[in-house]
This record gives sequence, C-alpha cells and structure tokens, in this order.
Amino acid sequence: MAAESAAAESAGSLAAGSAASAAVRPYVVLGVSAGIAAYKAVEVCRQLVDAGIHVAPVLTQRATQFVGKTTFDALASETVQSSLWDEASPIPHTKLGQRADLVVVAPATADLLARYANGLADDLLTTTLIATRAPVIVCPAMHTEMWEHPAVQQNLETLRGRGVIVVPPEEGRLAGGDSGTGRLADPSLIVERVLEVLAGDDRRDLVGRRVVITAGGTREPIDPVRFVTNRSSGKQGHALAEVARRRGAEVVLVTTTKLEVAPGVAVERVETAAQMEAAVLAQAVRADVVVMAAAVADFRPKVVAETKLHKADGLPELVLEPTSDILAELGRRRREEAQAGQETSSTQVLVGFAAETDAVTERATGKLRAKGVDLMVANDVSAPGVGFDHDTNAVTILGADGTVTEVPLARKHAIADAVFDRVVALLAAQ
Repeated sequence: MAAESAAAESAGSLAAGSAASAAVRPYVVLGVSAGIAAYKAVEVCRQLVDAGIHVAPVLTQRATQFVGKTTFDALASETVQSSLWDEASPIPHTKLGQRADLVVVAPATADLLARYANGLADDLLTTTLIATRAPVIVCPAMHTEMWEHPAVQQNLETLRGRGVIVVPPEEGRLAGGDSGTGRLADPSLIVERVLEVLAGDDRRDLVGRRVVITAGGTREPIDPVRFVTNRSSGKQGHALAEVARRRGAEVVLVTTTKLEVAPGVAVERVETAAQMEAAVLAQAVRADVVVMAAAVADFRPKVVAETKLHKADGLPELVLEPTSDILAELGRRRREEAQAGQETSSTQVLVGFAAETDAVTERATGKLRAKGVDLMVANDVSAPGVGFDHDTNAVTILGADGTVTEVPLARKHAIADAVFDRVVALLAAQ
C-alpha cells in the first residue's frame, strides 16, 4: 500500500484533476499482450484511473485468453478494443495513436517486442504502437530463458534506441513455479513511471555532473568456494544509478551484483571490498558526487586458503581483519585536498548509507561526523519492507549542516529521487 500511495502522490496535479472531464485528462492507451502476467494489467488499469487518467484498454486477441474484456470494461474509462475490424471506427489504430498522450504495454511479451521492434503491425495493438507519436512504455514479462535470449535483448536495444521507455522485469517466482528474472514489474512501479512521463518529470538538474555510485554486498573469500558476505541485494544502488542518469548525470556504477543496469550507465563489476575500493578511488578523482550505497564488509579473512577447506580436516582457524573504510578515505582525501586548495575535490558531495537495526539515527549521526561526509542516509533494516531484498525502503537523510529529511516507505526509485534532491541542493549552494 505504501508503494501505491507514493505513486498516487507523484500524480500531483493529474490526480487533482480526476473530477474534470475526460477531455482534459491525460489519455493513456493500456496495451495488454498475451502473457500470464496479463492479470496484473487489471491493477495497473485501476491505479491509473484512480490517479485521474483516462485509460483506453487495447487487448490482443490472445490476451483475452488470459484475462477477460469484462474486467477492463468495468474498470477502464472506455470499453476494450481488440480488433482492427470489429470496432465502430474504420481506423481505430490511427484514432488511438493520435489521441494518446502515452501508450503503455503491460505485459509486453517476447513476441510483441519482436513485432514492434521490426515494424510489424498485424493487430490493433501493434498498429497503434506504429501509428502513435506519443511516448511509449513497454513492460516486458516472460520466462527467464526467454528474457535472456539475445534476440529479445537486441529487440529491446532497438526500441530503446528509438526512445521507447523500458520498465524491466523483476526477479521472483515465475508461472512455471521456478524463480528468476522475468516477472512483470510491480503495478505500482509501472504506474509511477507512467505518471512521471505524463507529468513531464524531465528534471535534468544533474546535467554536466559525474556521479559514482556503489551497490551490492561485497564477498570476502575464505577459500576458493566460500566467502563472507551480507544480505544486500544492490537494488537501492541500482535505483540510484537509474535516477541519476534520468536526471542527466554521467553515471558510473560500481556493483557486486548481476542486476540489470539502466541504459547509459557505465558499470564496473567487482566482488571484494579491496576491488571496490580500488574502483571507487580511481573513479572518484573526476566525480562531482560519490554515493556509497554498497554494503561493504567490515571484516575479511586474514588468510585465504588456496584450496577448498574440508570438514574432515577439522575446524579451521578463521582470523578476521578489518577492511578499508572507503567512504572515510574519500572524506579524508577531500579534507586534505581542500586544505591544499584543490577546488574540484573539495567541492565533491559525499553520500553514505547506514543500515542499522537499533539506535539508527544516533549511529548514523556518528558515522556522518566520523567519516566527514555531507549526507548519511540511514535506514532501519529490521523494519518491515525496509532495506535488504525489498523493492521498498524508508530512510532518514541526515545532513552535515544539521538538516534531517524523513522519507517514509516508498519504492527505492522514489528514495533515490529524495537523495538526489538533497544532493542537487548541496551542489547549487556551492
């Protein structure tokens, strides 16, 4: 419900105008192609209508085998259209394409993406996609093997190159009972993206800025097959990278994960704390902003076994040593370079993340001061829906200037926007 509320709030004036006539409301064509995730499009439809949007549903003929027209007829702003030939208008695709303020396809199957990328238009949905000049959002959903197929990825790159916005699928349980990447993005995330596009959320307040972001949990090897790590999924760091890129920044993401990276984001994949330190310190030299969202291990084994340790050989002696504090090192370097009059580094904005389970604000404030950074983003990872593995987060952004910004439970992209709002304010004040 919190994510849904965040999407509703982002509608702004759109929601405020929900009582107005359909003529002045944004007109969105909701395309539904033939995938098992079609049932989730019902919730997308409901949330869009609740946000004050006129929704025109277009279902492919095969999509009606997964979800019925009657459901959309009851929830949408007008009845379902699904045929080039059976509608009242002789050219329904032209009418829909010209009237649309935006077209969103959820789910978008591999077949739909292939036809759209190659300009094939043999049903109402694909002809509408070809006929419109409105922004288009596609939300792929399919099994993992299909999602990872080179042909699908190439089609997506083709569409991105034409300006189509892709809301990538999520990782989780799939229709076949197994798990992997391919399930349709959460309806609230799809709606949030639609509202951003309709509202002209084209904030480009990071244009000309270079931002370095870290994500994921490091792995510190014990032997060739075992390691010490933590529960960080990297989702918040990847969301930060996507938002920074959308707001115009040149973004370098140093990540330990295999998560998909947003288009236009340069990625450097690492595994250990030492590798992350080397990558970050090298990239930070030219950065205007460094955001350390990764969960870097505090300790690592002092000695790494060259061969696999076996239970039969008895319990090994595992001696740990502290890893380097990357953020503290960045703060130290900035102070030294400021004293030396090196303006570029001295004006760099440093942001840290503090995942805590108790005395959250107090511990985060201590880290803020000790590391000499500008912002510390604190979250209580023991709270429901917050932090590790979740698509949502709730944070307190503490500023070295004494400011405190509370951001209630919301999707991680919304958290990222809140963080960069504070970053932009600091950059503007320099």
